[in-house]
Amino acid sequence: MERGSSALFTDHYELTMVESALKSGVAERRSVFEVFARRLPEGRAYGVVAGIDRLVDAVERFRFDDDTVDHLMECGVIRDELMADWLRNYSFGGDITGYAEGELFFPYSPVLTVAGSFAECVVLETVLLSVLNHDCAVASAAARVADAAGGRLLVEGGSRRTDPESAVAAARASHVGGFDTTSNLAAGRRHGIPTGGTTAHAFVLAHASEEEAFMVQRDTLGVGSTYLVDTFDVMEGIRRAVDVVGSGIGAVRIDSGELLADSRAARQLLDELGAVDCRIVVSSDLDEFLIAELETAGAPIDAYLVGTSLVTGSGHPTASMVYKLVSIADGDHPGALRAVGKHSPGKRTIGGHKSVHRTYDANGRYLAEVLSVLPVEVPDNSMCPQVPLLRDGEVVADLTDVSEARARCAERRARLLDEDRTPWPATTPAVPTIWEGVEEPLSAAVVNSNGGMSR
Repeated sequence: MERGSSALFTDHYELTMVESALKSGVAERRSVFEVFARRLPEGRAYGVVAGIDRLVDAVERFRFDDDTVDHLMECGVIRDELMADWLRNYSFGGDITGYAEGELFFPYSPVLTVAGSFAECVVLETVLLSVLNHDCAVASAAARVADAAGGRLLVEGGSRRTDPESAVAAARASHVGGFDTTSNLAAGRRHGIPTGGTTAHAFVLAHASEEEAFMVQRDTLGVGSTYLVDTFDVMEGIRRAVDVVGSGIGAVRIDSGELLADSRAARQLLDELGAVDCRIVVSSDLDEFLIAELETAGAPIDAYLVGTSLVTGSGHPTASMVYKLVSIADGDHPGALRAVGKHSPGKRTIGGHKSVHRTYDANGRYLAEVLSVLPVEVPDNSMCPQVPLLRDGEVVADLTDVSEARARCAERRARLLDEDRTPWPATTPAVPTIWEGVEEPLSAAVVNSNGGMSR
């Protein structure tokens, strides 16, 4: 697929900042920006990093051709030739380090560190946040579903609930988070994710009878395919499907009704009809909460198809990532970087380039994430979640294997306590953040004048 420039996937003020910085002399000062979330969504124990492949691709494609620069001049976004020339010559030449895809993140985790000149870094803010906030939200929701589903087959089917390109990104992020297959064919082609699907209610309704629809599907897709049985009546649909397809029928799907009661009744009926190996697939507005309830109740369900909730982050469509300047060189001392940070109530940031490592106990369970702006001794029982992505503007990370990111996510979640891998975790966040050599940030929640909580 031909991909164009990503340069206009940005906000107006990014360019006006650069134009002003070129005049003030700040544009070329060495700087460090960090991407992090001040907090996790309420009730969440962890977040999952995804979208690193899209992020790196966006940086590589961040170019301004002559037509784009002319457009920006005509619209008055930029005003002089100095800025126009800067845009025409733009190519990110700095360094980017980030958490490996599939890695977990917690409040203030430096998920991404971008270093270079102030201008070349600041202009990337919007496109980087756009990718990370979407993909991390979806991957985090997917991992919560995977935790709740207890090893059942998980199918992502949310393409029709979001923008076409977002659907592809969501399918990939879901796979990183633990989903097995997707309905999205573009995601299958681009990322090698297994795809699947059989028929919808329209197919059944298009035929003269349910039996005829099942017969055509059997002859086309095979006995082992999944048959949708809730178009009219679930139990009657199962009887008809088994009668037409035989006891070797692969699976039935229930897309409506009371899923606990219907799945139990379906399992009993299938067994009575001799279809003891037939799997039961359910859909219908599922999320991690409902799936956890079904699993706790012992529902005889073999696979879950999740759509709307998944691709919208299960109630939290953004990971709340921010992109903040944390260090910059002073004009009089270009060799040294000065730590800078906000003191705004509820939005305080800690200045200085953060180092990070994560400690774990003898059983491999995480103990803490340690952040520091000073050199610290890294103990043997620890790991660093960051990996180099770009050096001097050149990609140095291998971003092609989504299965590796998926395996990493599963391994990292296994390092959490079991009670924190539910939709109702015992501890939020599951892993505490320890600050060494710097004051801990103020609480993100402050009491407002009305006595309530503001964010």
